[in-house]
Amino acid sequence: MELLDILDENGVVTGSARRSVCHSGTFLLHAVVHVLVFDTAGRLFLQKRSMSKDIEPGKWDTSVGGHIMSGETTEEALQRETTEELGIFPPVFERLYTHISLNEFEREFVYSFRCVWDGDIHFEENEIDEVKPFTVSEISALLGSGFFTSSF
Repeated sequence: MELLDILDENGVVTGSARRSVCHSGTFLLHAVVHVLVFDTAGRLFLQKRSMSKDIEPGKWDTSVGGHIMSGETTEEALQRETTEELGIFPPVFERLYTHISLNEFEREFVYSFRCVWDGDIHFEENEIDEVKPFTVSEISALLGSGFFTSSF
């Protein structure tokens, strides 16, 4: 059972709930990390979500994204998710911003980071169907087309 911390609008923990409850339309605010992984050429690596995912299967999304588990620090979640999803270890992160993301399923407090990586990428095939680099112009041309997840 995955337990997530519930947050207030300032990111302060107010309780906890099962992941399934947070994704059931309760809109309980819970924390996630997103990492934008760039190569030194400036391309952004994106992942295509597995068709077996509950939320937005088959859509392209941020390089790395995942829940911060109850009691876990943001830094621990960053290391865990980046290693699990893309095999990047040890990554060096630059903090970008936080925001609250809302979609039809859930409400998330998003901690966004940037990472530069030119090494090999080994993705988790149970969670991700494909990973590839995109240029800024390729991403711009696809915005609004339904190609990306609603949170991208």
